[in-house]
Amino acid sequence: MSQAFRFIDLFSGLGGFHLAASSLGGHCVFASEINENLHGVYEQNYGVRPSGDLRLVDPSMIPDHDLLCAGFPCQPFSKAGGQKGWRDTVRGTLFFNIAQIIELKSPKYVILENVANFLKHDGGNTYRQVIQALNELGYEVAASKLSPHQFGVPQHRERMFIVAVRSSLGSFTWPKPTHEPTDIAQVLDDLPAAAKPIPPHVIECLGVWQEFLDALPGSFRIPYYPIWSMEFGATYPLDRPLHKLKVKELQQYKGSFGISLSGMRREEIYKNLPSHALREVGFPSWKVRFIENNRRLFEENRTALEAWVEKIKGFHSSLQKLEWNNKDGERSVWSHLIQARASGLRVKKTTCAPALVAASDSQIPIVAWKRRYLSVRECSRLQSMESLIMPESVYDAYEALGNAVNVHVVKLIMQNLLLSGESVELEKFYGSAVMSV
Repeated sequence: MSQAFRFIDLFSGLGGFHLAASSLGGHCVFASEINENLHGVYEQNYGVRPSGDLRLVDPSMIPDHDLLCAGFPCQPFSKAGGQKGWRDTVRGTLFFNIAQIIELKSPKYVILENVANFLKHDGGNTYRQVIQALNELGYEVAASKLSPHQFGVPQHRERMFIVAVRSSLGSFTWPKPTHEPTDIAQVLDDLPAAAKPIPPHVIECLGVWQEFLDALPGSFRIPYYPIWSMEFGATYPLDRPLHKLKVKELQQYKGSFGISLSGMRREEIYKNLPSHALREVGFPSWKVRFIENNRRLFEENRTALEAWVEKIKGFHSSLQKLEWNNKDGERSVWSHLIQARASGLRVKKTTCAPALVAASDSQIPIVAWKRRYLSVRECSRLQSMESLIMPESVYDAYEALGNAVNVHVVKLIMQNLLLSGESVELEKFYGSAVMSV
């Protein structure tokens, strides 16, 4: 960059925006983070102590700055519109606090980050109101979805980015994906001391699922749809809510894993049905097809799977489900990355880790062939922030990394944005005719 610039880091977390901006010559003049557990870590890494809840900060007390960065939460906005412009539609949301700062301080550049589903949040209303508010404040806006795996970092983490420039975007373009090959081996350590081992019951369950794969005929392709073993042998009806059926009617069917419901009371029947079956409304057509596929899978392979069903019964319902995300890859759970989710065990290729999430440290990817989870340091590499000091608590570190922005992706965006601003300033100085020569 031709000169240093000042930036502020809102909802700062571990400071992914800070790391990117400072590497390009930026100087942080203000940061804000509601999680007080991260204040000390941020200060250790950057020498800046974040303020707390942004809603309690007086915008007039924030120093002037050239760039505003924020990975903000997306609460639903007002659909009404009204007569007060952006203030009327975004009031009561955290974006309102961002917009207040933008109105008062008029930074030249704004970069916002949110989940990939941001476009669809609240029926698309949230996205429309953010763009409208920025336009009303005098900014030209662009938005795009980008993921680290498109730029050589082995994490599939698609996120929505919004950039805004006062008056005009100038020559700004989004960074072009390099699509260079990636592999989880890029971030792995041989013997990380702090890596969390897989719990024994998960190892046991993975072994049972390997038996499932081995039991299927070699010519039988592993299904693309999630496998719900509790549907193996089940016959309860899918075309109407079960609570509307009389007990005598329910007793004619089979519940989870094909258990007969004959002679059971209603409460006992419900205990022997999959939790997803106890809906107040009927199944959507796509889920009916999905469950029918699972039942058909079992019937076509009943001889090979009957003994196996007895083994999977003893595990928690989330471990009774398997998603195989590697099409015709090696039929071994031990050769893949695995994520243990409430929706089931997700088996993935080793080319790319699934997106880190803040929900639980148990959802950190499992390196199956090493019988352990990714370590905090390995996860920090997936977010391109290996150089940072992390929270002392492993749980806090995983949570913060799950909430973080990827530094490499943000830096590429920021670099293009700042360069576009320089081209606009040069054009103003020399004249458009000279610049076009």
